[in-house]
Amino acid sequence: MIKTNNIPQHIAIIMDGNGRWAMDRGLDRTFGHKAGLDNLETVTTLCSNLGVKYLTVYAFSIENFNRPAYEVEALMGLVLSFIKMDLFHNNNVSFHVAGDRSRLPQNVQDKLRSMEEETAMYDGMAMTIAMGYSSKQELVSATKAIAQKVLNGELSADDITEQTINDHLWTAWMPDPDLLIRTGGEVRVSNYLLWQIAYSELYFCDTYWPDFDEACLHKAIESYQQRQRRFGKTEAQVESEALPLNENDN
Repeated sequence: MIKTNNIPQHIAIIMDGNGRWAMDRGLDRTFGHKAGLDNLETVTTLCSNLGVKYLTVYAFSIENFNRPAYEVEALMGLVLSFIKMDLFHNNNVSFHVAGDRSRLPQNVQDKLRSMEEETAMYDGMAMTIAMGYSSKQELVSATKAIAQKVLNGELSADDITEQTINDHLWTAWMPDPDLLIRTGGEVRVSNYLLWQIAYSELYFCDTYWPDFDEACLHKAIESYQQRQRRFGKTEAQVESEALPLNENDN
């Protein structure tokens, strides 16, 4: 049973296993991607209902452009039709994109921008799709932007901090993930939010993404809630800080 007072504020997901889900059923891999996007609607609603504030999902990496052309084309087509707008309207969810949009077809760029604009007023959960995303390229982009500011005299090299880098990432406006979930049985992070997950709790499961249901989500959150997040401190320090103050200590 999950504790409703300790829900991760930000959940990031690597939605893996769509192609294998389809192949196990004798279907083309593109059917798995369709099923995966359908399931994203379900999981978005579940997370919103639980009180998650940020949901960030890995939909398409820059490296995915190396897949067979027909599969890439099919994925782009699915993006144009995925997730009904009622999902956002009914759940007070805003839609966002992280990644290098210039690599995406123009009609996909236009669709994503339209969805962002149409849901901008919602202040419940923020759902972000990483499209054309590469964490290494994100860091390269941030480095170039910071270097240009130094060249322009807008910033001193000595003033560059972790926050400076944070402020130039594609995810600058959101907090780092508390929990990273990867479905599909692989145990790696695949160039996803490398800077942001430095202190995230990681959860891997064998379930293919189209089958990742409410019970699977609860199991991942339960695992998160059983862990002690220390952020470099000792267990004793964390436990001491969690103790309620004695009245005489006020």
